[in-house]
Parts: sequence; C-alpha cells; structure tokens
Amino acid sequence: MDTFIQRFLLSTLLVTLLALTILLLKKVCSKHMSIKMHYQIWYFLPGALIIPFFPWDFFKLGAIPEYLTNLVARNKITSLNEERMDGSVLSHAENSDLLRDFSISVHKPTSDFVSHTGMTIWVIGMLILVGWIIYSHYKIQQIKKSASCINDQKVNELLDECKAIVGVRRDIFLRETSLISSPITLGIFKPYILLPIKTRGEFSFNELKYVFLHELNHQKNKDVLVNEIMWIFQMIYWFNPFVWYALKRMKIDRELACDASVLDLIDERGYVEYGYTIIHFANGKYDQNYRQFASGMGGTKKQIKQRIMNIAKYSKDSPLLKWKSKAICTALAIFVLCLSPLTYVAAGSDDVYKFSGGNMIYEDLSDYFAGYTGSFVLYDASEKQYQIYNREKSEQRVSPNSTYKIYSALFALESNVISTNNNEQVWDGNVHPYKEWNKNHNLNTALASSVNWYFQNVDQAVGKKQLQYYFHKIKYGNENLSGPIDQYWMESSLKISPIEQVELLLALKENRFAFKEENIQAVKQALSIEKHEHGQLFGKTGTGTINGQDVNGWFIGFVEKDGHDYYFAVNIQNNGGANGTKAAEIAKHILQDKDIFPH
Repeated sequence: MDTFIQRFLLSTLLVTLLALTILLLKKVCSKHMSIKMHYQIWYFLPGALIIPFFPWDFFKLGAIPEYLTNLVARNKITSLNEERMDGSVLSHAENSDLLRDFSISVHKPTSDFVSHTGMTIWVIGMLILVGWIIYSHYKIQQIKKSASCINDQKVNELLDECKAIVGVRRDIFLRETSLISSPITLGIFKPYILLPIKTRGEFSFNELKYVFLHELNHQKNKDVLVNEIMWIFQMIYWFNPFVWYALKRMKIDRELACDASVLDLIDERGYVEYGYTIIHFANGKYDQNYRQFASGMGGTKKQIKQRIMNIAKYSKDSPLLKWKSKAICTALAIFVLCLSPLTYVAAGSDDVYKFSGGNMIYEDLSDYFAGYTGSFVLYDASEKQYQIYNREKSEQRVSPNSTYKIYSALFALESNVISTNNNEQVWDGNVHPYKEWNKNHNLNTALASSVNWYFQNVDQAVGKKQLQYYFHKIKYGNENLSGPIDQYWMESSLKISPIEQVELLLALKENRFAFKEENIQAVKQALSIEKHEHGQLFGKTGTGTINGQDVNGWFIGFVEKDGHDYYFAVNIQNNGGANGTKAAEIAKHILQDKDIFPH
C-alpha cells in the first residue's frame, strides 16, 4: 500500500482514538480539571495529523522516528565494516540463461479500484468543504465591508480600558453592522470586533464592558487562529463522525473557557450581570456561514443555557485544581507524543529502509534510466565505498519478485529440503505459460529459467514458520510473509530496497550468517552468468507483473575481478516494460562504463 495512504489510514485511527480518549478524560476527570483546561486539551487533536506526516528528515530530526523504528521493529542489518569470514571458492559454471526471467502476472483489480475510489470520494468531500469555507469567508468579507467605524470616544476609551485589563496590546478595529445579531471577533492578522448595530443603544456601558472583555479574551487566546486550524483538520477528516463531534464539543468548551476568563477579571457581584448580558444574545438567529469561522458572545439557546449554568456555579480555580489540570494535561501530552510517532513508524518503517552507512558517492546516472524511474547501488568491497544513483529510490522497498529465489534456494538447502547433490524437483505435469517450466528442474536450471513452481514447492516444504525464522535471521527487507506462501514475494507483502539487496549479497557471499559453506557455494555457482579472463559475473533478475504489465524490474548480483569484489543492484519501475531483462541491460552498461565488467 502506498505510504501516504497507509499513514493516513493509521492517523485516522489515531485521531479517533485520541478524540475518544479526550472525551473519556473529560468525563472521568471532569471535577479535577479547570474549565479552561477542558478547552485546551483539544489542542492535542491536530497533533495526531501533524506528527505522522512531520518532515523529520527535513528538520534533521530523523533520528527520532528511526530510534522508535528500532525499538518497535528490529535492529538493522550488521554493519558492512565487520570482518570477512573465510570460505573456500568452488569452480563456477557459466549460466548465460540466467538473464531469462519469467514471471506470473499478479491481478489486483479490487485493491486498485477500492483505493482509487476511496481517494476520489475523499478528495470530492474535501472540495465540497473547501467550497463551503470559501463561501463562508466571502460572507465574512461582506460583513466587514458593511461595517462602519464607531466614532464614539467613550466607547473607544472603554475598549482601551478593557484591552489593558485583559492584556491585549494589538490594535483592535471596532466596527458595527446590521448583518449580525450578536458580537463576533474576526481576523488573525488584522483583528476586528464587530457589534450589532443596536448594541450601543440597548446596552449600558457596564454590559458593553462585558462584551469587550469576552471578545478580547477570544483575541488573547488566539481562538480565531485555533478555529481555522481546526477547520483544516476537520476538512481532512470530514468522513470521521468522531472528529465532527469532537470539534462541536470543542466550540462549546471554547465559550465556557472564555466565560471563565471574563469571570476571573470581574468582581463576583458582576457575575449575574454578565450572565444577563449573555442571555440577551440567546436567539434563534445563528448564521452558520460565518459563525463557524468567528468567535463571539452569542450562541444557540442550548449553548447559552449551559453557559449560564456554569456561571451560576462558577468559583475561581484553587491551586490544587490548577496542579491537577496541569498533571492531566501532561499525561495526555506524553500519551500523544508516544503514540503519534509510532504511527509514523508503523506506516513508514516497512516501506523505507533508512540507510546509515558511510563512505557514499551519489552519482547522476539518469541517462542509463531513460523512460524509467529507478536506482543503482554499487558497493566496492575493497574500497568499502558505495556509489548510488537516486538515493530516495535506493532506500524504497519494493517487491523482490524472482530475486528472492536466491534465498529460497538457500533456505531449502539449510532446511534439508534439497541438498547440493540432490536438488531435482519433478514436474507435476501441469502446463505452465513458459515451455522452459514444463519439465523437471534442478537448482541450477530452476534459477536459470526462474521457475516459479520449483521455488513454490521448496517453500511449501520448508514451511512458513521456518521461512520466517530465516527472514528474521538475515533481516530480509520488511520480513513480511503475510501474503500467500506461493505469492508473498510477487508484488505482495514482502519488500526490500536496492541497498538492502546489496548488503545481503555481501553478507551472503561472506557467509556472515553462518550458513553451511557448501550451501553458500551451491547457490553462488547457480548464480554464475558470465566469465571472462579477468572476472566473473553472478546475478539474478526479477520481474514484477501486474495485470499483464511489467512494472518492476530487478537485476542484482556481484562481480569478482582480479581479487576485487563489487556488489550491485538495479531496480527500475514503470507502467510497462520495467522487467528484469531491461534492468540487467542497464546494469551491464553501467558496469562496463565503470570498467568493472565488459558488456
């Protein structure tokens, strides 16, 4: 599954879990949290969206998710700086047919249809909300244009007095308009307080003071900005009913918190008058077009009723309550900080291999890859140096396809399913799409003709449990064998990156995993392709075919030349024509131009 889609689905689960956690926390710890904290803990909700998609590497913080990856997944493969292990060298038979890679087309109509349909519906939903948001902001601009300045000196002096009480130093533009029925606060960079046209005539100065204190607290708490961020959050998760409910509760908590801030600033004898001021704005006219993007003193009758009840029983926060609120907030913060990066790890760790090796040279070999996206990785064992084209793709894990058969052969030998002297498998008579498959095969011919049924048979004999043990032992890619045992390596669950392919070939040839030396040499002999006066080429191709299209081509191997070893991997991808034969052609051209092996 695409990394973005996987992370998005996991972050959706995290958002739901976090919303439910906050709701449960508010219910269970209601009496142990201040009114303001009931609102502020909602700030954690967007973190569930941000952290899984946070560009850790861009800000040079990649060590954080990488550390978590190592904790929850596994340790990375042993460093290439380990000492080599000695082993005897056997004679090698040439096998020029090895470049003839065959594959079975994997059909994936359902998954592609579902993912594309789901993405389309998601985008359509967002576009509808974007349209509504644009329309609502248009309405807000119309309200601003209709508003006129308030030139009453006493009213403006009262606003300045309230700004000093609340602690707001920014310039606030005070306007009045006939298009609203209750005061609202607008603007992030240029803040406005808009009053209904009749407010000055119907309200006493004391009531007007409460209005200003309320709206200025919205400005002080950056509620307009928070509201916009939450709407972006809601737009992305528009399909999640828990998000809609959580943000609805958040808006209610915002007004309760603002009321509490005002009550903290006035004398207790003013509580009743403040409550009556709020009741004045309890009416049925509640314009959703702008109220969703503006903070204000009014609200629905149900909301006003809840606010009045809170005012009636309000008491200032005790020091103990403040400490309890901070403790609960800290606990929730730890929960989010621990859980959110794990989403990043769960979604990304299997798809990307974070290579931390040194002594690397990055090259531009794009001319060799015309028409394909892909990568080339070369490791010079004598110089202990990597030469890499396309770093991002070299770390991207994709299905190994037939290159996996190298290790299928080795695991079968180690499990005594086959042996170096007895490794023939009898053809069962079923006709396969390639005539080379329709006969008995031994290890050499099976690798040469990339005979699927041969390796499917030995995998079945080894068993999934034992295969999983071997995959974990050599740390093969994502080690994911969740796909069917006869297909998990064919555009399915098992994935590996080009860099890991090179690392494993080095470790395999030097037998760092302590397999039987005779088995290592048997596999090596089966991989021999060409031999020249000064060197010998070993390798295996692989082709991934989906719905009849070659989409993923591999060629991996190594060259022994005049006592020097070179390990390489080429991977190419395209919507058609990306196969093992083409990957081998690209690799051999590069090796020839680097004077490593003649083409």
